Amino acid sequence: MKILFAGTPEVAVPSLRALHAAGHAIAAVVTRADAPLGRKRVLTPSPVASAAEELGLTVVKANRLDAVVTEQLLGYGAELGVVVAYGGLVREPLLSTPRLGWVNLHFSLLPRWRGAAPVQRAIAAGDAVTGADVFQLVPELDAGDVFGRLERTIAADDTAGSLLGALSIDGAALLVDVVAQLEAGTALAVPQTGAVTLAPKLTIDDARIDWTLPIATVDSRIRGMTPEPGAFTEIDGARFKVLEARPAPDAAPLEPGTIRSVDGRVLAGTADAPLELRQVQPAGKTPMAAADWWRGAGTDEVIAG
Repeated sequence: MKILFAGTPEVAVPSLRALHAAGHAIAAVVTRADAPLGRKRVLTPSPVASAAEELGLTVVKANRLDAVVTEQLLGYGAELGVVVAYGGLVREPLLSTPRLGWVNLHFSLLPRWRGAAPVQRAIAAGDAVTGADVFQLVPELDAGDVFGRLERTIAADDTAGSLLGALSIDGAALLVDVVAQLEAGTALAVPQTGAVTLAPKLTIDDARIDWTLPIATVDSRIRGMTPEPGAFTEIDGARFKVLEARPAPDAAPLEPGTIRSVDGRVLAGTADAPLELRQVQPAGKTPMAAADWWRGAGTDEVIAG
């Protein structure tokens, strides 16, 4: 089948590769423009752009599907459009021009967590289960009928990064199955049912740790913000990232935000049980083991807030 593919980050790459490997004709790959990365702000192609070029596919770089880009994409005569985390809206007339319209691989169980950060929001909210849906793209945000679904339990040590990585692989296989059904004319879509929750793009405030909350809530928030934007607190007015932590329910309680070394573990107090800090990043420093940071701190107690 002749397909237009729109995607940008690493989580979209498995889907592009899987569709290509399944023998579909990828007419063009739409991805966001090169972005400045790193301290030197070097312009860098998106992961999808790099993968598409490696596969010898036509790449269209655009942050918005404006009239000029739309006209270009219409010229490819695709039968189906596929979106996986592109980062822009597909509007008319492009939305309805392919014979089969557009489908979207979304990393949640819709209608829960419609929006840009579904996995991060699911973990941060303490959800027990999440998954991925392939649905018909419609003008309303993530509201189309669902062609295929997979479910996955959220493990106690899952971070947004690890869970997205797993869902991107499993979701790619789901997407290929749905596209095969669409090509064969056997695909069936069912309307979304249940309460709608939204998953807007994450902000820095989302990543700030509130030590006055229960340990389960703090732990979920940290894992949901890892690796980006990165959960943080403040120590002496400077940002202090918590890159890896785990609950320590066996340890004696500490006051919320109080950090101490107890029996070789660096513990931070919450509303109930402490959290053990494993990997941290003080302001202006590289990531390090929490134990190494504590030895360099040279104090008996630190207050974070």
